[in-house]
Amino acid sequence: MPLGLGRRKKASPLVENEEAEPIRGGLNVSGMDGLDGGVVGLGEGATSEGLPPPPSSLRPRLIFHTQLAHGSPTGRIEGFSNVRELYAKIGEAFGIPPAEVMFCTLNTHKVDMEKLLGGQIGLEDFIFAHIKGQRKEIEVYKGEDALGLTITDNGAGYAFIKRIREGSIIHQIQVINVGDMIESINGHGLIGCRHYEVAKMLKELPRGKEFTIKLTEPLKAFDMISQRSGGAKAGSGVQLGTGRGTLRLRAKGPATVEELPSAFEEKAIEKVDDLLESYMGIRDSELAATMVELGKDKKNPDEFAEALDETLGDFAFPDEFVFDVWGAIGDAKVGRL
Repeated sequence: MPLGLGRRKKASPLVENEEAEPIRGGLNVSGMDGLDGGVVGLGEGATSEGLPPPPSSLRPRLIFHTQLAHGSPTGRIEGFSNVRELYAKIGEAFGIPPAEVMFCTLNTHKVDMEKLLGGQIGLEDFIFAHIKGQRKEIEVYKGEDALGLTITDNGAGYAFIKRIREGSIIHQIQVINVGDMIESINGHGLIGCRHYEVAKMLKELPRGKEFTIKLTEPLKAFDMISQRSGGAKAGSGVQLGTGRGTLRLRAKGPATVEELPSAFEEKAIEKVDDLLESYMGIRDSELAATMVELGKDKKNPDEFAEALDETLGDFAFPDEFVFDVWGAIGDAKVGRL
């Protein structure tokens, strides 16, 4: 059955190793007290039944504990519905400009990309804010097509390094680390750029020439100095967050509490995330979750394609990718994944 996607732009492929991986601008919170383990999601200004959101005085009060990752007293923040508002609340709590916040991790002060705050926060998660530290300027010789970087962004204008592939060009430069924010490449400022724009620029740098990259690393606590991580999964440490529900943050609308994903949804999200990396050179579990949500109740691939066009049209997904995602969602439904 044809997908009817002819009106969509063809996505320009990203280089395999200069991957772009966005952090969604909105947030979700799960496990809120009194909501039966639901999740708070940031909606578009209306409930799923089409009703307007309740007045702020009737909305549940969500309070989160937070610290600066390099060390600080514990603060309490509330009343945010997206990443920019979250950073503003952190700034108020610690008396720093919101622009100093580079990214946040959940339940660990370390630069652990597996714990990166994305589009949702568990109701009992502890938020650690990583702020700007030392700036550095490095000359890099691009001797291969791929530099070995995976790029993500914080949803508020900063792109930074999420992973460094072992044995790659960048892996051999010890002063470049996971968590470093990319300020500029060859004098071209990148503050305010999205992950895919930075990845495209890295891909297009000519092979066999040097380029200059300016970075800002997160301010480190004493026990984190000289620590280099490739974004490996965390070990079996103490889990500070135990809430079963999730607060979901989105770019538009208020935060909402939603139910946690089912076993089928978790498997489908993981597979779709793998497909995103395979086809487009990005990893983004929040984007994958949105795609699964859009497709789980559709009856055929045409309906699914229309839903993707309406909600995620800017990504211009390739037709073959849409077919594979539809197949992955179907496989997960019947337990084939």
